[in-house]
Amino acid sequence: MTDRRAIIIDTDPGQDDALAILLALASDELDVLGITAVAGNVPLALTEKNARKICELAGRSVTAVYAGASRPLVRPLVTAEYVHGKTGLDGPDLPEPVIALQEKGAVDFIIDTLRERASGEVTLCALGPLTNIALALIQAPDIASKIREIVLMGGGFFEGGNTTPVAEFNIFVDPHAAAAVYRSGVPIIMFPLDVTHKALTTRARVTALRAHDTPVTRAAADLIDFFERFDEDKYGTDGGPLHDPCVIAWLLKPELFSGRDCNVEIEIGSELTMGMTVVDWWGVTGRPRNALVMRDLDADGYFKLLTERIASL
Repeated sequence: MTDRRAIIIDTDPGQDDALAILLALASDELDVLGITAVAGNVPLALTEKNARKICELAGRSVTAVYAGASRPLVRPLVTAEYVHGKTGLDGPDLPEPVIALQEKGAVDFIIDTLRERASGEVTLCALGPLTNIALALIQAPDIASKIREIVLMGGGFFEGGNTTPVAEFNIFVDPHAAAAVYRSGVPIIMFPLDVTHKALTTRARVTALRAHDTPVTRAAADLIDFFERFDEDKYGTDGGPLHDPCVIAWLLKPELFSGRDCNVEIEIGSELTMGMTVVDWWGVTGRPRNALVMRDLDADGYFKLLTERIASL
């Protein structure tokens, strides 16, 4: 194993996904083996295009992008154009990508990469619905023991949901995939709404990012400006939660976050609570712990890291 941490980013860009990808591509500590797109915030045809747009914005055109699942395992696809705009990356005017989509599918790329690499070498960073990762685990159960960990943004417990009263978007879109992942035995680090809602894109923080006045920081600030308008109106806050970069920030500076090991189960039987992440925070069930669940973060440190790294691109 090298000193650089090998990761695959599984994503459905999405403005906050885009900021997470920029943070990863700006960080020499991380070796981004590839980016796998999944349907979620917008349909797959847009998420794979958006991933390529962000790689080009970052000046990292050599980063390989793979298209994955176009729909959830069982349920119809639910998207979130009402949050992210019709393209998923509304805000800046980003050009159409020049780099080509890889011919290999995302699920095959995940399986092949894990089989080729040493056990415990590759971390999967999941920023969207877990369909691609669940399909890989279902098709190739042997890869479970090869994964170092799955670091994901999804779910909520005390905070509740943002798509239904109890379900967060990424888990709600494909709860059956989430259930398969949480039952896989792979170590999981979970960033639910309880922590990401403390990562607010305040006006001062966006101004500090824009002040670097590079093409990338201007585009990043424009992405945030569009993205935060929905949550500012919904929650009445100064700024909105910047969810997905928490996953990458933890890889770089885990001391920014705190949480505890819990049992997490995914509700797939009730339409009323479909996609709920049932987090046993107080350990009352006796079920085995299967996830490190984050709850708190140093928000100033988080945005300092994000701003410094993106400004370096």
